[in-house]
Amino acid sequence: MARDTTLEISAMGHRGEGVAEGPIYIPFTLPGEAVRVAVEGKRGRLLEVLEPSPERVDPPCPHFGRCGGCAVQHWRHGAYRDWKRGLVETALRHRQLEAPVGELIDAHGAGRRRVTLHVLFAGGRVLAGFMEGRSHRLLNLDACPILCPELAAAPAIARELGAAVRGHAKSFDILVTASKTGLDCDLRGRIPDHPDIQMDLSEAAARLDLARVTVNGDLGIERRMPMLSAGKARIPLPPGAFLQATAAGEETMARLVLEATGEAARVADLFCGAGPFALRLAEQASVLAVDSDEPALRALDRAARAAPGLKPVTTERRDLFRNPLMPRELDRYEAVIFDPPRAGAEAQARELAQSKVPTVVAVSCDPATLARDLAILVEGGYRIEGVTPVDQFKYAAHVETVAVLRRR
Repeated sequence: MARDTTLEISAMGHRGEGVAEGPIYIPFTLPGEAVRVAVEGKRGRLLEVLEPSPERVDPPCPHFGRCGGCAVQHWRHGAYRDWKRGLVETALRHRQLEAPVGELIDAHGAGRRRVTLHVLFAGGRVLAGFMEGRSHRLLNLDACPILCPELAAAPAIARELGAAVRGHAKSFDILVTASKTGLDCDLRGRIPDHPDIQMDLSEAAARLDLARVTVNGDLGIERRMPMLSAGKARIPLPPGAFLQATAAGEETMARLVLEATGEAARVADLFCGAGPFALRLAEQASVLAVDSDEPALRALDRAARAAPGLKPVTTERRDLFRNPLMPRELDRYEAVIFDPPRAGAEAQARELAQSKVPTVVAVSCDPATLARDLAILVEGGYRIEGVTPVDQFKYAAHVETVAVLRRR
């Protein structure tokens, strides 16, 4: 049973929650505040801010505090920026790594260009939005200020597409992505292959002028191929494909990668996805692009063939977790980039540590696994030249990082 008590917030945790002695973690609080909370175990629910921090500001979203999406909209930007940079510094320090960490780059840009909304049916209504924080309740969303303008209508679109599925599923998720040619919508969940659903989705796609609607990644209605730009190239986006959260985030990280590789003539891009780095690198270097995602590699290859003036781009499908490139394969490249999922690239880092590659650029969305992989490379003789945190997940506890290493 929860107990009502007063606590002093001493720090901000790595998940964006205030930390009191115990430790007890209380969302939506800030360091230096006195708060009244309902405590259960190691977690607290904020009841009242008794003494607010001078760093507390009004959040830009009226749903903040209920919505489970953002963690720190209530924090003044300077303190927020220092905390995010500190997440990277702390992760490096835990691995006894000394490296210059640059200032946090704001890469929110126009806002998030993709969003996953939950859709369910209740009382004859179609609801669409985010789950409330640490709850199974759905917040029926009207708007989200962190989305790019092209996604302003995403909740309403999700409800309209949900109406096509009503009666055939209890709930599902919908991934909406803004592309150069329109919105791409992928419905995900236990949705039956029913002709009525297909017909209703087709009518909704036309009415809403959607580029494409798929179900669990399988092609359904494609009115226009969703396209993205990467330098000179245009990428045909596979259904449900991974891409960076904001266009500004992708452009910022690509710039840092290109600056680090310099005049390298042969580059390997590992965990390349659909090629946001590889296609830009190919404007000045021949590129080997490796990933396990076959549709993403096909899209990359198609984009490379269609773009004018690119140097050769070779794609290879390979599971780099189980079958990383070996030193004899790596040594033919002057620079190697890796941008793995949150789990990091431990197996590949161990092979890189035994290679003779002059420059390695590590891109990561998780400071802890990045620090682990960097420690492996440093032990193998690399020196960390610089680390740059990039903030494309505004108001969240996630931070992207680009680290540049040179062989000693």
